[in-house]
Amino acid sequence: MTIDELYQQGFNLRCDGRYDEAMQMLNQVLAQDANHPDARWQVGLIQCFVGEFDESISTLQQVVDGNPRHVKARYDLAQTQMMLGMMDEACANFREVLNQDPTHEDANRQIIYCP
Repeated sequence: MTIDELYQQGFNLRCDGRYDEAMQMLNQVLAQDANHPDARWQVGLIQCFVGEFDESISTLQQVVDGNPRHVKARYDLAQTQMMLGMMDEACANFREVLNQDPTHEDANRQIIYCP
């Protein structure tokens, strides 16, 4: 399988809630390309979904640090931060999402909770 096929399979498995299998596919992607931002983003989401919140924050932050314009990862980082009560960090990330994409519907809905 190509790296794109592995990623797509991992993404589809994650969407189906088959997290262990998704992680296997995504880790294969990362073994071939340690800097694959979308695979790392999906890993961060799975970590959140299975309750590994500290790991999720760390992974999503790595994606954003390495790819500041990765709006989807930044939005998911902000969502996770908000869920964990990290309001200042979450609001800063929602603002940056809206700075990059003023029409981002979900970020526009969440920003109302920010001072």
